[in-house]
Amino acid sequence: MSYEIQDFEKQVIERSHQVPVLADFWAPWCGPCRILGPVLERMAAHAGGRWELAKINTEENPQLASTFNVASIPAVKLFVRGAVADEFVGALPEREISRFLEKALPSPHASQVEEAQRLLDEGAHSTAAELLEQVISEEPGNLGARLSLARALLGLAPERIADVLAPVQPDSDQAEKADALRALGRLAQLSVQPNQLPEAKVRDRYLAGATAVQSGNFEVALAAFIEVLERDKGYDNEGAKQSCKAIFQLLGMRHPIVERNFRAFSSALHS
Repeated sequence: MSYEIQDFEKQVIERSHQVPVLADFWAPWCGPCRILGPVLERMAAHAGGRWELAKINTEENPQLASTFNVASIPAVKLFVRGAVADEFVGALPEREISRFLEKALPSPHASQVEEAQRLLDEGAHSTAAELLEQVISEEPGNLGARLSLARALLGLAPERIADVLAPVQPDSDQAEKADALRALGRLAQLSVQPNQLPEAKVRDRYLAGATAVQSGNFEVALAAFIEVLERDKGYDNEGAKQSCKAIFQLLGMRHPIVERNFRAFSSALHS
């Protein structure tokens, strides 16, 4: 199959309003271009219609190269709704290109994931989970939907979180949040299996934190874990510290709950 364009306006600009188009600016004399080209073609053949490839020979289309500021080749630009949404230069390995696409490609279910996130914020976890399950069934590679579903499952079925997050690879941009949700999933399970925790004076407070995680009340959870951290840093293999860090990672350091509790966490950690 030939991916060389004949009409840039039609095959790239207009087409990108229907499906994202990955434009590969290349030239026959360019060694890295000859390495990258077959990789992109192979990936396009297995893209399942989520994006399409268009190859632009800069020797034959110098004006296009100038219009899109192509100073070095290979230059790859992702067109979405008629404009460049993201780009990279050079012959990246396939794994790096996959990461680029994972981050740059718009999801066809973006509005549904956004609605599910709103439902989560309002505490409607079951409704959000149903919506997210549908998105994932239609778009298994939507990692954002998987993360949101894992958060919903904290209070519904935390034992499922590991399976839901299995496709999130260690080199993914979402890996840290996935790790945080796995850690919080363990806590949510502990809230209904308290006998798995060792006896200690801080056990009840630790379980209170785990129960708060299970119900989605991260402020209460942080208060409990910070208290455990002050009294027994080593309990549950430093579980209080790791639990606080997981909540911080999940919410983000600029979240109001994190901002209100981070100083107390830091003080307890270093006391």
